[in-house]
Amino acid sequence: MRSLDLSAASWRKSSYSNQDGGECVEVSDDFATVIPVRDSKNPHGPVLTFAADGWSAFVTAVKDGDLRA
Repeated sequence: MRSLDLSAASWRKSSYSNQDGGECVEVSDDFATVIPVRDSKNPHGPVLTFAADGWSAFVTAVKDGDLRA
């Protein structure tokens, strides 16, 4: 697996994150084939990367309510 340079990545907070500073997920849309995801409370911590099509399917499922318990 090759390394992804995230030093210049721009991050946006998920619209599903709450306004109190908790439960905050940030994503970067700067890459065509992968979506980096991180915890905004730990911006220098680990980053997960997902294939763009897989991330899109996940976001659609969340918006459609398909992942509710």
